[in-house]
Amino acid sequence: MSIQPFHVTDANFEETISKNKVAFVDFWATWCGPCRALAPTIEEIAKEYDGKVLVGKLNVDENPTTAEKFQVFSIPTMILFKEGKEAERLVGLCQKSRISEILNKHSK
Repeated sequence: MSIQPFHVTDANFEETISKNKVAFVDFWATWCGPCRALAPTIEEIAKEYDGKVLVGKLNVDENPTTAEKFQVFSIPTMILFKEGKEAERLVGLCQKSRISEILNKHSK
């Protein structure tokens, strides 16, 4: 069975973030080209960090409340939450090595 990114929504966001010491959420939309280009990387990250970091995806069109709360104005935006609080933010199409660097820093 493959490990897929967790589907984060406005309804489950708070509970999801509070239950996981480290959570990495990709804010995206179906119409966003860079978001689609980043999707395979997010899937790889979800597999590699399974058990260490919750990796999730939040569709900003379907979940505008959470996107607005965290002032996500450009997508893709990836936010790393540590113990329920925003710890790091990446905006735009990023290389996997940059994402891994941040995850390694916070998942120790």
